Amino acid sequence: MSSRTRAGIEVLCEERGSRVAGVRVGVLCHAASVDGRLRHAVDLLSAAGAQVEREFAPEHGVMAGLQDMEVVAETRDPLTGLPVISLYGDDEASLTPPRTAFDGLDAVVIDLMDVGARYYTFAATAIRLLEVAARVGVRVIVADRPNPLDGLTVEGNRVDPRYHSFVSELDVPNRHGMTLGELCMWARRQRDIDVELEVVPVQGWRREQYWDETGLPWVLPSPNMPTLDTALVYPGACLVEATNLSEGRGTTRPFELIGAPFLDALRLARSLDERKLPGVAFRPVSFVPAFHKHAGRLCGGVQLHVTDRRTFRPLRTGLEVLAACRRLGGDAFGWRREPYEFVSDRPAIDLLAGGPGWRESLEEGADPRELAAAWQVEQAAFLESRRPMLLYTD
Repeated sequence: MSSRTRAGIEVLCEERGSRVAGVRVGVLCHAASVDGRLRHAVDLLSAAGAQVEREFAPEHGVMAGLQDMEVVAETRDPLTGLPVISLYGDDEASLTPPRTAFDGLDAVVIDLMDVGARYYTFAATAIRLLEVAARVGVRVIVADRPNPLDGLTVEGNRVDPRYHSFVSELDVPNRHGMTLGELCMWARRQRDIDVELEVVPVQGWRREQYWDETGLPWVLPSPNMPTLDTALVYPGACLVEATNLSEGRGTTRPFELIGAPFLDALRLARSLDERKLPGVAFRPVSFVPAFHKHAGRLCGGVQLHVTDRRTFRPLRTGLEVLAACRRLGGDAFGWRREPYEFVSDRPAIDLLAGGPGWRESLEEGADPRELAAAWQVEQAAFLESRRPMLLYTD
């Protein structure tokens, strides 16, 4: 497959090969770490003369086959034969690589497919790796990739420091409009991380472009991120993880399908349609998850159909869905009470929201329009502050 857009890993290995030739490297990667011809980062680096010593595995593993919050126990990549260092184990400490993981390395190459939402954990993994690399004196090269949701649209609030967690590692809006390389640069400045960092930009990507406008192949970065359609709704639909509603895991349309056994599909769809949200339509559905929440039970709910992605606002939509489900579900609706991403002392919804405000407001019956309006000042300040970190300007 050919493409005018070239992923950073292809640019690094074919145009800046001297940066890695003869260098002992570790690679933070997964199944989606491929170029326009589906060549994997490890193979490209090896062909460029790098001595690839080991791989680092983010959540879901180097093969991207493990479910959410499932321990990555891989010790060797079955395709490359390389040893694997898990960065998603069974406790909070496992999310940060040990200093010994860098032994014998000159550099670490990061090539991860991010999906443009603050909660998607790959950016957090990359940033925690940066911090340890700084302490042990190993340089980091980020082979950048496009933001699948475009690099212009920003939506959401900032993070209350008291609610910092693995799903709110950076104080950026929920939909931040930045690439992974830009986020790493942002983190280095915000946290004063003294690391030698090189970001290899994507060639041919413009900030207004969505993934399907790049010509690059979509490879699942995680089991429940099968398509760009999924990524489009994810910044809002991910909030459903923090409830007892099904977010469609265990179906062929995760995050596009939302429901529960106690919901009336037609009433929910009509209630949401009355809100006249831009760029989205709600179709009443019934579905039976094969696994995860409500497995084997018939759920009533809606499917989110994005009709105009330029005007669609996933986060506002996600809050509207929560408000409607809470109102129509009555006492049957509930917030997640189980630990979430190794945190048990704060509700999952507060971790995703970056603070307790959304939950408290929804419990008081607040209009989601008011919550969205309150983001405007924070969004404007963020857009200004991120400007020096932007690698792609039109």
